[in-house]
Amino acid sequence: MIKYAIIPLGGLGTRLYPLTVETSKAMIRFLNRPLIEFIIYRLASQGVREIYLGVSGYVNYRNVYDYLGEGYRLSSKYNLPNSFRVRYQPLEDSVGNADSVRIIMEYYDITDPVIVVQADTVFDMNIYDLWSFHIKNNAFMTIVLKSIDDPEELKDFGVALIDPDMRIRGFVEKPRNIEEVGSRLVNTGIYLLSEEFRSFITSSEVLEMRKKGLMDFGRDIIPKLIREGRRVYGYDKIDYWFDVGTPKRYLEAVMYLLRKLSPEELDVSEYWNNIKFQGRSSRSKALHKEIISKASQKKIILEGDVLIGRHVSIGDWVRIRDAVIDNYTIVEDGAVIEGSVVMDRSFVGKGSTIINSIIGRHVKIGRNVFIEGSIIGDDCIIGDNTKIMKSKIWPHKNIDPMVSMENMSIR
Repeated sequence: MIKYAIIPLGGLGTRLYPLTVETSKAMIRFLNRPLIEFIIYRLASQGVREIYLGVSGYVNYRNVYDYLGEGYRLSSKYNLPNSFRVRYQPLEDSVGNADSVRIIMEYYDITDPVIVVQADTVFDMNIYDLWSFHIKNNAFMTIVLKSIDDPEELKDFGVALIDPDMRIRGFVEKPRNIEEVGSRLVNTGIYLLSEEFRSFITSSEVLEMRKKGLMDFGRDIIPKLIREGRRVYGYDKIDYWFDVGTPKRYLEAVMYLLRKLSPEELDVSEYWNNIKFQGRSSRSKALHKEIISKASQKKIILEGDVLIGRHVSIGDWVRIRDAVIDNYTIVEDGAVIEGSVVMDRSFVGKGSTIINSIIGRHVKIGRNVFIEGSIIGDDCIIGDNTKIMKSKIWPHKNIDPMVSMENMSIR
């Protein structure tokens, strides 16, 4: 079985700006928990006992280490064995996700099979079945593939060219003409590496590639393996997978998993219709009871799938549909929140509307504000009677009252 996992955390997460301006993408709030926690839980619940984080840069390291530490808190939370550990890449600069894997393998002397998972993905699959497939095919590397139906989405990924036995003979990166590719299987960035991979990644030839900055799995390492005739296979039995590296895909993943995951996986303490509540303290439970009472009396409307975090306060005549409201958030009377995520310790003023948007942490939204298709960074203040459409606002910005903006980035 697979004991080791490496999660590269390099890069600035620019596709998720402004949410990742000051926060590691691994620590973005996702269903009211850090994203990395979902990844680790998926791995640890299927037997992975040592998680190695390929941290690069101060922000990535600080955010992740301060939350995860050595893994003891997660071990206690999820009832994992005492042997479970979280470890970190030493202070050595990496020049790509494959280089991060090389550094960790050498430093911790890992010679066993390793599963590699990117830090901006959420997924579910049977890791034992993946391992069995890998062994059956005597694979040097097995790449988890996902079938994507939308032709426009396919253009954002590497599309695998496969033989009938699932051996990969190449990738077409971000193809323009999907019909000519003849495949809808994309590279998920989840890799199972054989024991021999360490010798390959530390070879003199690969180290020469490193000097040229050619250490990206998709762009450099996998094409080299295929050219050399190594046994690279594709595995496509994955229940779900989302690349949450953009705001659009982040929201899509949130809404899908809000419907898909069990109450236990969402850490839900109470369930009313499709409304899920988190929090077990007496104060949280009292707030749950108050919200349910208001909904029963039609004083507020809760529709679709809604996740409400700990210590959330909701006023009268509020309407919430298909949304996530994070911990310690206050929603005042008459507000509307639809298809959106409001992160923790935020404030939504009276009569304000939020549609298909992501509101960062500790954001104060004034009265009668209208926000649609926008991303608001952490610790912003949005003045009364403001209208924000298809815009991005960087952290710590104050937007004056009565402002109207569309298709803007405020930095």
